[in-house]
Amino acid sequence: MNIADYKGVWVFAEQRDGELQKISFELLGKGREIADKLGEELTAVLLGDKTDDMVKELVAFGADKVIVASSPLLGHFTTDAYAKVICDLANERKPGVIFVGATYLGRDLGPRISARLSTGLTADCTSLDIDTENNNLMMTRPAFGGNLMATIVCADHRPQMATIRPGVFEKLARDASRTCPVEKVTVNLKESDIRTKTIEVVKVASVLADIGEANIIVSGGRGVGSKENFALLERLAATLDGVVGASRAAVENGWIDKAVQVGQTGKTVRPTVYIACGISGAIQHLAGMQDSDFIIAINKDATAPIMKAADVAIAGDFLKVIPEMIAQINTLKNK
Repeated sequence: MNIADYKGVWVFAEQRDGELQKISFELLGKGREIADKLGEELTAVLLGDKTDDMVKELVAFGADKVIVASSPLLGHFTTDAYAKVICDLANERKPGVIFVGATYLGRDLGPRISARLSTGLTADCTSLDIDTENNNLMMTRPAFGGNLMATIVCADHRPQMATIRPGVFEKLARDASRTCPVEKVTVNLKESDIRTKTIEVVKVASVLADIGEANIIVSGGRGVGSKENFALLERLAATLDGVVGASRAAVENGWIDKAVQVGQTGKTVRPTVYIACGISGAIQHLAGMQDSDFIIAINKDATAPIMKAADVAIAGDFLKVIPEMIAQINTLKNK
């Protein structure tokens, strides 16, 4: 392998039912920074069926080029089809870096691509940078249960691949005036290449909101004490039109689903308001919510680390504080 032959930063533009996912724009934002440091081109790779409207958005959010692979066989995601098309393109074009979102879809697709391309993959990254001395990508992710951060380099193989946790990076400002080349490629794909067939897509409503998209999050930790006490947090979240989150301790105690865990081993969030109840503020949790616009901490221990990180710290029993907050909020709403 001649590493010098591999150039450019590729971002897999994830879409579902013709709608680009938020992670696609976040990856373009970080990809723009990485591409600029390398002095190379940022390319969005879009697979799907009807793609025209999505292409415009990828251009507006920073892509230097968009590669579009369009086919009815790519209308619904299947690992076989998407992996084959991307690997065919990568073998032909030789990108130096490929970014994929660490979503349910991306965590399936990323390893398949890296295995077929005989390269490494750093999963669930929370930080990315370039070693300017040799242009290696430095990929940082939580390790040993989030107790330390490991920076990994893929020095001997290309492309360098990483899946990136949603909510970690910020998207660029949308610029509708941007233009860039759009290349529509011929897809070498047959039905026999796909081992599974989508018969029907049935959307099932979930009671678990995506906390990565929420503007207001009410999170509970070990100090909440029980699954039953989380009902009070749910009342506050409903009053504020927000959602409930949790620390790792609350999830491990079985009080709430892991889908709403915030922190290095959970999700990274950037809400307008983050209310932490009974959370001590371990560094692993702070890493997942410290970029919130406004942080309110409620804790019996006035010296807990979360209190120092908060914009407003309330030393007290959340069982008494939250009902008062709900009452005050409802009074304001009624006015």
